[in-house]
Amino acid sequence: MSRRWIQNPNRCADEYLDGIEDFIEFARRHNPGATRIRCPCRRCNNTLFESIENVGFHLVRNGMIETYSIWNLHGEQVDHASSSNAPRVDNVEPIGDPNDQVMGIIQDAFPFASTNINQEGEEDLPTPIDSAEFEQYEKLLKNANQELYPGCENFSVLTAIVELMHGKIKYRMSNLCFDYFLGVFKRMLPTDNCLPKDHKHAQKVLHGLGLGYEKIHACKNNCMLFYKEHETLDTCPICNESRFKMTSQNRTTKIPQKVMRYLPLKPRLQRLYMSTHTATDMRWHKEKRVDDDVMRHPADGEAWKEVIWGGNWEVIWKEVTGRMFTLRAAVMWTVNDFPAYAMVSGWSTKGYMACPVCKEDVTSGWHAGKVCYLGHRRWLPWDHEWREKDKEFDGNTERRLRPREWSGDEILEQLNRLDFAPFGKTVSRTRPSTHLNWTHKPMFFELPYWSKLKLRHNLDVMHVEKNVFDTLVGTILDIEGKTKDTIKARLDLERMGIRRGLWMNRDSDKARRDLAFFSMKPNDKKEFLKFVSSVKFPDGYASNIARCVNVDGGKFTGLKSHDCHVFMQRLLPVGIRHLLPEDVVKPIMLLSRFFSQLTAKTLRRTDMFQLRHDIVQVLCKFEMIFPPAFFTSMIHVMVHLPEEALLAGPVNYRWMYPIERLLGELKKSVRNRAKPEGSIIEAWVQYESLTFCGMTVGAKNHQHRSSTNRSIITFYFEPSKSFTPFLNL
Repeated sequence: MSRRWIQNPNRCADEYLDGIEDFIEFARRHNPGATRIRCPCRRCNNTLFESIENVGFHLVRNGMIETYSIWNLHGEQVDHASSSNAPRVDNVEPIGDPNDQVMGIIQDAFPFASTNINQEGEEDLPTPIDSAEFEQYEKLLKNANQELYPGCENFSVLTAIVELMHGKIKYRMSNLCFDYFLGVFKRMLPTDNCLPKDHKHAQKVLHGLGLGYEKIHACKNNCMLFYKEHETLDTCPICNESRFKMTSQNRTTKIPQKVMRYLPLKPRLQRLYMSTHTATDMRWHKEKRVDDDVMRHPADGEAWKEVIWGGNWEVIWKEVTGRMFTLRAAVMWTVNDFPAYAMVSGWSTKGYMACPVCKEDVTSGWHAGKVCYLGHRRWLPWDHEWREKDKEFDGNTERRLRPREWSGDEILEQLNRLDFAPFGKTVSRTRPSTHLNWTHKPMFFELPYWSKLKLRHNLDVMHVEKNVFDTLVGTILDIEGKTKDTIKARLDLERMGIRRGLWMNRDSDKARRDLAFFSMKPNDKKEFLKFVSSVKFPDGYASNIARCVNVDGGKFTGLKSHDCHVFMQRLLPVGIRHLLPEDVVKPIMLLSRFFSQLTAKTLRRTDMFQLRHDIVQVLCKFEMIFPPAFFTSMIHVMVHLPEEALLAGPVNYRWMYPIERLLGELKKSVRNRAKPEGSIIEAWVQYESLTFCGMTVGAKNHQHRSSTNRSIITFYFEPSKSFTPFLNL
C-alpha cells in the first residue's frame, strides 16, 4: 500500500482522508483493546498519547509527520533481513516502547503540549506558556528520545539518569562518589554514548522535571525581605544594615548577608492535579468520602466542611479529564511545635497567659518558682461536687465557667486596635499590658477567610504527649531533675495550707522531704525498670526501649518521642498497676486510654465527646494528687485536644511525626556544613523531581494505591528557620 498521501499538502483531499482512515484501521487492528495510542501528528510528534478519535482529528488538522512512513510505534515491524525497503505488515504483534514510562512523566510535567477535544467536540483553548518552559520541554523530550548509545533499546539518556539519580538519593552517595561511578560507567559503555560525564551535567538534564525554588534576600537582623517593592534596595530601611557583605572591589558579584529559600506552592498544587496519577486522589475528599459518624480524614471534620473558599487563589490548569477548571486553594491550618505556635499565631506561649486557646482567661499562678496552670474544675458541670471542695484542690471553691473561646473576627478586631513594633533584632520588644500576650499581627490575617476558620493552628499532639510523659514518669519515679515533686513544691504546699501529708518533715533544725505517696519506693522502681527492660516488641513496632533503661541509676535516658508514645499507651498502665496506690493508678490508666483513642487512625464523634469528659476528670484527679508545680502548660493544653479532633479529624494528619522524619532525612543530605540550608533545599528539589518520576512509574506498574494515602497540605514552621511548605502525598 502506497503511503505517499502522507506528503500531500492538501489535507482535505480524498487521498489524504482515505489514508487517515487506513492508518486508524491499522492502529486498531494491531493494538486491540487500546483506547489511547501515540499521536503521529506534527505537533504531538509521537510523544503524546491521545484517544483514537482525537488522533484522527489531529492528523486532519496538523498533518502527519512526513518522515513517519514506517508505523513501527503503532505495531509495524521491519524485516531487516529483506533486501526490500517495503515494510512487512503481516502477522504483526503489538509492541511497547521501553521508555513509555518516561514519556508519561514528561506528559504529566508538561500537559500543555497536548490538545484535547471536550465532550461537545470543541477544542479546548491551549494553556498559555512561556518560551523558557517550552524550551525545558524540548530538552527533556530530546533526552527521552535519544538512545543512551547507538542500538540501546532499554535506556534512553533520561531513563538512565533517573535510575542513577534514584540510587544516589537512596544510598546517600556524595557528589564525588557519584562522579567517580558515572565516569566508570561512561568508560564501560561504547565510546559514542551520551551519558553525562558528572553529577552537575546530570542535574541539568533533570532540572526540567523539578519545580525549583526562589532565593529571596533578607535583612541580617531579620527586619524585612528584599522582595517585591523592596527588591531594588541595598540597605534595610529599618536598621540601615547593608544588604550585601563587604567584599573586595575586584569581585563582580555581590554576596547577600542572609538568604531565604522559598518553595512556591502554586506550581506544586498544579502538578498534583496535572498528573494523571495523583489527580484522582486529590478529588477523593469530594467524590469518595463516606459521610458517617467515623472521621477518617480532615475532610470529615467540622473545620473542613465549613471552610470559606476565597477567590484570590485562583489557578487555571488542565485536569486529568482534559478540561479547564479553576483551582482554589486555602490554607486550612498550621502544624508546628509549641514555640513555633507563638510565631505563627502571634500569641506568646510563655508567661501567665501561655495557653493560646484560653488566652487571658486561663487560670495560672506562681508556684515553686514558675508559672503553673490549674483550675480545670471550670470544665466540670455547674453542679458537680468537686466544685465545692477546697482543701483537696488549691484551697478555694470553683464557681467560674469554662474560659470563653474567641472567634476569629474578635481576634482580628482586637489585633487591629493594637500597635506593634516592626520586626528585627535591633528593635525593642517591650510589650505594654494592653497587648496581653500578643507579640505581632500574624500574616495569615491578610487572607480574607482566615478569621472565619474554626481552627487556625494545631496543638502538636506528638510534643504534648512527649512532655506529658516526661513530667508524669519523672514524678512517679522521683527522678532527680525530672520530678515536679521538689523541695520548692513542698514549701509551696505549706504556703497554700493544703496537703499537710506532703509538707516538709522537720526534725530540730533540719527539714527533710519524704517520699510522696504518688512516687514509687526504691524496690518498686527497680522492679518497674526491670519490667520495661524485659519487654520485646514486634519488629518495626517500636525501637529497643530496653537500651534507654538504667536500672541501677533508676532512670531513663535517650527516649525519643515515639518511644514515649509507645510507653505511654502500652507499657505504663501495665507496669504501675501493683506498684502505686489505686487512686493514683486509675487516672494514669485513664490518661493512657485517652491518648490511645485520640491518636487512632479513625475517630468517632461519640468517642471524642467522651474523651472531652474523660480528660477533665483526669486533670481534676491529678490536681488532688500532685502538687501545683506538676501542671505545666503542656499538661493544661490536653483539655483542648478532643475539641480540636472534632474540628480537624484524625491526629495522624496533624502532628509532627512525618515532618520530623522528613527533616531528619533531609539533614543527612548536608554536605556543606557552613551552609546547611542550601544543601537541604538542593536535596529536596532533587528528591522532589525523582519522587515525581517514581510516583509516575510506580503508578503504571502498580495500579492499586492505599486508601489511606490521601493528600493534604500542611505548613511547617520552626523557630529560626525559613518558611517551608510540605506536601504530604
